[in-house]
Amino acid sequence: MRPSTQILVVTTADWNAVPGTLQRYERLNARKKWKKVGLPIPVVVAKKGLGWGAGLAPDADLRLRLPLDPVKHEGDTRAPAGLFRLGTAFGYAAAQPAEWKMPYVSLTPSVECVDDIHSKYYNRVVDRATVSPDWNSSEHMLYTNGQYQWGLVVDDNSDPVIPGAGSCIFMHIWLGTGEGTVGCTAMAQENIEALLAWLDPAKTPLLLQLPRKQYKKLKRRWKLPSLPRAGR
Repeated sequence: MRPSTQILVVTTADWNAVPGTLQRYERLNARKKWKKVGLPIPVVVAKKGLGWGAGLAPDADLRLRLPLDPVKHEGDTRAPAGLFRLGTAFGYAAAQPAEWKMPYVSLTPSVECVDDIHSKYYNRVVDRATVSPDWNSSEHMLYTNGQYQWGLVVDDNSDPVIPGAGSCIFMHIWLGTGEGTVGCTAMAQENIEALLAWLDPAKTPLLLQLPRKQYKKLKRRWKLPSLPRAGR
């Protein structure tokens, strides 16, 4: 994978916390230091907080996980912790704003995200009209109370896809401050719009989500940016 020069860093107070903070960072190249972009953005994660997901963390770092650390699985109402690629943007509009650069999918009544662990389409956003459905459970993405007016796929559990390890993880519009999701990271509409206008697939954007304590442990090992002080 090409080195990333854009990263979204989400931190929470602990594994079970719902509120969090998102900070954007960028760098000129992999040899340069990360620099903060813009102000911290308030976010919420899932109703039960975070749990280790299936992302890009090297296998050697699995030993850094403690036995009691939660691990993400299907239906646990936790958002994935770790390092993840950012994938396709999506929304209700037929086309995304002209200045946005991420690939885009327009949501129609037949676009679904499959959460049936027995389906070959598990953890994929698909158009029911273009495939032969083999699932009994999915999320109809157009009907989400406005939460998916704009959003972005987080590539958790995607390479390889492990049945039951979690599905349909997005960044999207929140229902309100303090109201957790079923597994995603959410924020105010103006903030998700700002992120989507800033992200550039040519810069290999990533998402890093961790409780602050775990972030500090991994900062040097993963060459992560310095966090803003809590409460700022």
